[in-house]
Amino acid sequence: GYDVIGITLQLYDHGVAIQKVGACCAGQDIQDARRVSEAIGIPHYVLDYESRFRQEVMEEFADSYLKGETPIPCIRCNERVKFRDLLETAKDLGADCLATGHYVQRMLGGDGAELHRAIDPVRDQSYFLFSTTQEQLEFLRFPLGGLHKDRTRALASQFGLGVAEKPDSQDICFVPQGRYTDVIAKLRPDAAEPGNIIHMDGRILGTHDGIVNFTVGQRRGLGVAVGDPLFVTALNAETREVTVGPREALLTETIELREVNWLGDEPIENLSERSLPCLVKVRSTHAPVAADLRLVDGVVKVTFASAEAGVSPGQACVFYSDEDTASRVLGGGWIDRAGNSWSPQGDM
Repeated sequence: GYDVIGITLQLYDHGVAIQKVGACCAGQDIQDARRVSEAIGIPHYVLDYESRFRQEVMEEFADSYLKGETPIPCIRCNERVKFRDLLETAKDLGADCLATGHYVQRMLGGDGAELHRAIDPVRDQSYFLFSTTQEQLEFLRFPLGGLHKDRTRALASQFGLGVAEKPDSQDICFVPQGRYTDVIAKLRPDAAEPGNIIHMDGRILGTHDGIVNFTVGQRRGLGVAVGDPLFVTALNAETREVTVGPREALLTETIELREVNWLGDEPIENLSERSLPCLVKVRSTHAPVAADLRLVDGVVKVTFASAEAGVSPGQACVFYSDEDTASRVLGGGWIDRAGNSWSPQGDM
């Protein structure tokens, strides 16, 4: 009974993106969306958001890497371009809601709309949508969140849509072949400044061509060796130092978050009086793990039940309810600091 309008965003250079296979929001996606709209008889519009995408997502992506962080541009794209700018456009058009193809679920609870993980755990995208606000959830709809991907494909085939067997998008749209350094070199030509590779015990083991070539937790391609396996444990943008050490040094016990978005029923200020047991994810591909949330001097701190490996500033930490299904998203934030008590002497 609704009047439906199809909208596709052009986020990246059309001439470049259309040549890519398996990239989100590539040029081919625009053509596919147009054909689908024609097949189901709805108008279709392409909105050129390229300049705002570069400013709000790509520029921050480069700056974050230069600070030694591990950014996740897809979260910023959802937060700023899709669920802020596009959502406002939908409202300006007089729409009653904005439906997207994200694999998450919107459920109605006692205090309004809630964000839940998708039925299909392999496709679940809740990690990338933690910054969706309560106000936005009231306006959004996610019709695919209650379906498994094979069911979605079957429906597309049933409706005669040519995209029924289209490969999944996997790459970040503006990162060709997954080479982040190529993008950073283009956006920040002076980014590759050399520095030292140092062991946690203070030894200088070698040099590097720029910290943008490293991420916390990296093992391969370090260019140094001391016998035992070494991992990147920290990146210092100011001193241009890459710190390496054993895997044990990557085990993180606590993290502090910035830009926290809270979707729980009770006010987040209550966490200054008591901790909240929940499940958290610090990587999109990791299963949620047990942790406690606490508000300390206005900062949300997460304490893991068991130490987590390879946690890096710039990543997201997403909170889930600690029920058996761990379905509901309680919010999340960006990792600002990570800490552990490991030392080169093994003192705990």
